[in-house]
Amino acid sequence: MQIKNLIDSCYGLKIDDWTMEAGQHWGIFSTYSHAGSLLGRLLAGDLKLEDAVIEGRLKKVGWVSLYLQQQLLEKELADDDTDFMDRLDYGSSVESLVSEVCSNSEQLESLLALTDLVHLRQRGFRQLSTGETRRVMLARALAIEPELLVLDEPYAGLDISHQQQLSQLLQTLSTSIQLLIITSREDELPDCITHVAMFNVEVDNASNIIHRLSDPMTISEWHEHPVMAQLNALSQQRSQQVLELIKQQRYQAKYPDPLVELKNGKVEYTDGLIFKEVNWRINNGEHWQVRGPNGCGKSTLLGLILGDHPQCYSNDITLFGKPRGSGETIWQVKEQIGIVSSALHLQYRVNCSAIEVLLSGFFDSIGLYQKPSKKQMDSAKDWLAILHMSQFERTSFKQLDYGQQRLLLIGRALIKQPVLLILDEPYQGLDFINRKLVMNTLNMIAEENLSQILYVSHHSDDALPAIRNYVDFVGSSDMGYQVEIKTL
Repeated sequence: MQIKNLIDSCYGLKIDDWTMEAGQHWGIFSTYSHAGSLLGRLLAGDLKLEDAVIEGRLKKVGWVSLYLQQQLLEKELADDDTDFMDRLDYGSSVESLVSEVCSNSEQLESLLALTDLVHLRQRGFRQLSTGETRRVMLARALAIEPELLVLDEPYAGLDISHQQQLSQLLQTLSTSIQLLIITSREDELPDCITHVAMFNVEVDNASNIIHRLSDPMTISEWHEHPVMAQLNALSQQRSQQVLELIKQQRYQAKYPDPLVELKNGKVEYTDGLIFKEVNWRINNGEHWQVRGPNGCGKSTLLGLILGDHPQCYSNDITLFGKPRGSGETIWQVKEQIGIVSSALHLQYRVNCSAIEVLLSGFFDSIGLYQKPSKKQMDSAKDWLAILHMSQFERTSFKQLDYGQQRLLLIGRALIKQPVLLILDEPYQGLDFINRKLVMNTLNMIAEENLSQILYVSHHSDDALPAIRNYVDFVGSSDMGYQVEIKTL
């Protein structure tokens, strides 16, 4: 398969000559652009470019990406029949979503077992965690028996156990299927990868930003490439600039200890207990990471604090010095909290511009419905500049790629200097530079106590040195997960 002389001004994509020979498995490293995801969409047939000529194109291409995952979630939301039922509609079951692309029941059972979905087969799609959803997408991609499997950020949302399982599966699949792995993490290229390329940023004569596919290299050449040290230095420099911007705008309300407290916390559904007897206290100056496998209840625990979970009022919760249910409104709680999560990302489906997304952080709204002050507008423009997104000021949020959207939502959470910053897998979709930028910034915020951080990530290399307090979900049984509170 070969792509030659591809220049697309709309997407800023340039590929001079790229060939994927039979038996080769490629890694496309996302340094500072979304071009790798565009290449994945192009090969999968989702993106149509007039001048794109692909010789020897493979006909059966399986594709897994955050972009495709979000599309399926939106379809499921559009088909929500809760208003016409006597119960909540959690969407299509895992079994039905996989079976609709399978050729027979034998293949269905094989794929459910291969992707560890057997125990979730009757679970509704909107009940799944991000990692569980990811495995459904992989099962659907494999169901077409592809010649080429394109995986865009394949480990996103997977817990450590399922990351290891995926690596083993890819090694097995590589003997019969060609693989193209698009990733922003240097340690996420499986052993079967033979060649690597990345997109470099150039500026053309009209001052347009062009993402040009670099000369390919073998995997051994990639391991010796100096680009990682260069990119880490650049991200550290930009992180310091973000921190200075936050300090300039700093204002934070003060509350007595505990800032947050949950006593004998419990969440239980009709089909089972999630967790119980959780006693957790967050004092001023403490930063916490929540850890545990897919589907254990991490996001549920965060939902109790945010007030987004239906069982939050049946639990004994204190927020910012007041017991929940003592007369405060949900907006009074949320004005002190900044949030980034896959759920918020999905909910943010309104047609507003990039700068309006940032401004909405001041008002805790999805979309902008109030007139911002000049100070707020100036702040939003400063954030666009620091995120290198000034050129997208008036661009619709929906027109931006997944990673650009996620970066804006992170800026939206930070812009108002929240007392509590809740980050549930914040790096999904970010390229290497912006992931390191956000990581370094968050660690600096924690070190200087500019906000209290409550953080969820499955990747061990995402651990923030400034965080020394942990909520761990361990074990699993009919009696739910045990929750252990640790301070190191």
